[in-house]
Amino acid sequence: MTLSWLSIVRLGLVQMALGAVVVLTTSTLNRLMVVELALPAVLPGLLVALHYGIQITRPNWGFRSDTGGNRTVWIIGGMAALALGGMLAALGVVVLQSSFGAGLAISVLAYALIGLGVGASGTSLLALLATATAPHRRAAAATITWLMMIFGIAMTAGVVGSFLDPYTPALLLRIVGIVTGTALVLTVLAVWGIERGVDAQPEAEKMPFRQGLAEIWAEPKARNFTLFVFLSMTAYFMQELILEPYAGLVFAFTPGESTTLSGAQNGGVFLGMLTVGIAATGLRFGSLRNWVVAGCIGSAASLVAIANLGSLGAGAPLMPATVALGFFNGMFAVAAIGSMMALAGEGRDAREGTRMGLWGAAQAIAAGFGGLVGAAAVDVMRGSLPDAPAFGAVFLFEAALFLAAALMAMRIMQGRAPMAQMVPGE
Repeated sequence: MTLSWLSIVRLGLVQMALGAVVVLTTSTLNRLMVVELALPAVLPGLLVALHYGIQITRPNWGFRSDTGGNRTVWIIGGMAALALGGMLAALGVVVLQSSFGAGLAISVLAYALIGLGVGASGTSLLALLATATAPHRRAAAATITWLMMIFGIAMTAGVVGSFLDPYTPALLLRIVGIVTGTALVLTVLAVWGIERGVDAQPEAEKMPFRQGLAEIWAEPKARNFTLFVFLSMTAYFMQELILEPYAGLVFAFTPGESTTLSGAQNGGVFLGMLTVGIAATGLRFGSLRNWVVAGCIGSAASLVAIANLGSLGAGAPLMPATVALGFFNGMFAVAAIGSMMALAGEGRDAREGTRMGLWGAAQAIAAGFGGLVGAAAVDVMRGSLPDAPAFGAVFLFEAALFLAAALMAMRIMQGRAPMAQMVPGE
């Protein structure tokens, strides 16, 4: 037996819970450090980079899944570590108000736990999806679970934003506690019993991890796609830690309003993914390469608009431009996911988890690198420029990276076959 549609949706609930916890650390807590506590943007940048850097262990988690083991235990255990890390991250922000050293120590521990939790839970979940989903359902499974994650991110950011004003430390801890506790309970209920209900998958040959990873890296398709993931995701995540501070400092957004802005952006991502999923797999319109290129170019144009709005200050239409950025981000991302699910099963047998782990590590490293570079660049630019042009310069550089990713996609991706033919079962 393979995963049923109900089981795929249940696993999507785990992705939704993962996104709900992580978005608190990358949006709400980041904004509180920079605006309310007046700390340098590079501090939350370093913390988020830490949690992404630890996810370099993702290929190891995937390799463990390929060579045997109980994936359910890793999924639940990882979520427990993530929930604890999320709660400690909120506590760290509160302690930072009175003691920088103690608050920083708590925050470092928290973000390390977040990185371990996301790596263990997320990679094991993707490995289970890649190996236990019937070939004709893989593309739909990828779209369903990813959209559910984006929905969790957007819903959490929007709801938390509406309840966080007026901000108090006690209210923050209460809200984060509810989100993390709900995520853990939902994960246990969602994943329980699923793995026992599917046929045992073939295990990869026993070998040292380095040898297994080297064999996958030697595959040209896997290697080229890894490099594309790193470049495009660096562009994707550069704005993650600076958009909300930009909204607060330049457009006078409150904490709740800026969190809602993040939710609206992720809502745009959701719509972009849904649009491409329907058009490419349902209507069989457009090639994989064209959707990726269009998403990258649209993202670049949206970033140029966001940068130019800074000169208008409060009252400028930042929300529509941010939603547009999310929409084109989603367009590019879902096309990349379609390619990922197709490539995961190509090459050596029983290595889906290792390939997914490799691409997940490339994404995580790029996310940490992009977020840190974006935050550090803003700090440097603000030293000699007013807030609006300082942030704007970084957004324009990010737009240039998206254009570079579009050029790379045109070179390495197949351009003739429609997306529906490039993903399994379509």
